[in-house]
Amino acid sequence: MVFDAIKIPLPEYVVEALNVLESAGYEAWCVGGCVRDALIGRDVNDYDIATSALWQQTEEAFEKAGYRTHETTGIKHGTLTVIVAETTLEITTYRIDGTYSDSRHPDNVQFVRSIEQDLARRDFTINALAYHPERGLLDCFGGYDDLNARTIRAVGTARERFKEDALRILRGCRFASQLGFDIHPETLQAMKSCKSFLANVSVERITHELQEFLLGQYVHDALLLCADIIPAVLPEIAAMKGFEQHTPYHMFDVLEHTAYVVQRVPAYPLARWAALFHDSGKPAAFFLDGERGHFYGHAKQSMWLARGALSRLCLSQSFVDDVVKLVELHDVVIQPTARSVKKALAKLDGRVDLFRALCELKRADAMAQTELAIPRIELAEQLQATLETLLDSKEAFTLAQLAINGNDIIALGVEPGRRIGALLDSVLDAVIEESVANERETLLEFVRELI
Repeated sequence: MVFDAIKIPLPEYVVEALNVLESAGYEAWCVGGCVRDALIGRDVNDYDIATSALWQQTEEAFEKAGYRTHETTGIKHGTLTVIVAETTLEITTYRIDGTYSDSRHPDNVQFVRSIEQDLARRDFTINALAYHPERGLLDCFGGYDDLNARTIRAVGTARERFKEDALRILRGCRFASQLGFDIHPETLQAMKSCKSFLANVSVERITHELQEFLLGQYVHDALLLCADIIPAVLPEIAAMKGFEQHTPYHMFDVLEHTAYVVQRVPAYPLARWAALFHDSGKPAAFFLDGERGHFYGHAKQSMWLARGALSRLCLSQSFVDDVVKLVELHDVVIQPTARSVKKALAKLDGRVDLFRALCELKRADAMAQTELAIPRIELAEQLQATLETLLDSKEAFTLAQLAINGNDIIALGVEPGRRIGALLDSVLDAVIEESVANERETLLEFVRELI
């Protein structure tokens, strides 16, 4: 079906690219996510164009028109990179995919002349849309209606789409999180029944999809909706679903509590990953005392699970360490005093960014509990305020901020070695405890007394 009355504003460089191809005698359309996002009012960053021209014909047309082109590894699948108005565009020949023996990549592709055939190979109806500024919106599979119904539905037979390319399963979860759409029951069931094929997908692609999923605006709803799918690649969270906490501080099971915490921390990777794992160890640590549940040591269990999962996902060691540190400290009580905050900062090697993330995690954690946790929300906000005051005052909480350094201690006659570091640690402790002022002569006198 063609909706010729629907108009989508396109950048001039995209219109120019379409005109270059059509002036050369070929057909061309904007396709996929750029069409979807434009129709629902999302920002469009990348425009993809599909054409009836073979990539060699696309290259010839653009070079004759005076534009640069680049042949990349994508040409085997018909994709040529073109530079128009200093902007990179990927232009791909209409194609249908061959068999998928590895549940991820087609064994071969066949170039075709029909846009309808090209759209039929795509994952979801909301991505199987094509647009041309003169011809309008081409919708062969009901994607426009699904957009309006806020529904994610597979093109054709759902199970076949996911058996072809298992990564589409996680893409469906990601779209639910980013767009706030529901997943059509038949499609959702196929995602569940085919999730074992995710074992064939590279770790790098899985990690990318999971991270984009966690950063989604509607991650709470999506995490609950996809609770039987995500554990196929993150088994550490499986035990959270339906695990009741049996405490007056909690009204949700561990998974729904976690989903609210993930939703309520700011949308950047460190905070979202820490929120996902902060209580993951609760099922392992749980015991019931009468009618009251306890989770002693759950932070350590959660740390272990977080480190194993994130290392398996090939995230950087420094990032994994940061997430694990937040998980470790999320339940530790820190008083909102300058002294306590400086001590906490010292334990974090002066990492203000980590302390801010910790405050955000503590606040979101408390917000996802009963009204008994309101004082914890206030405490997290007070910690944040204390931090900002501390930063404004430029008080010392790291060795680098001390008024003396190792060379000053050596000048006092102390031999270079480990003792220098131990003395500096003692000086920092004294400054944080506010028993010694952070002034050069005062600190040197303090060191003289120590040696």
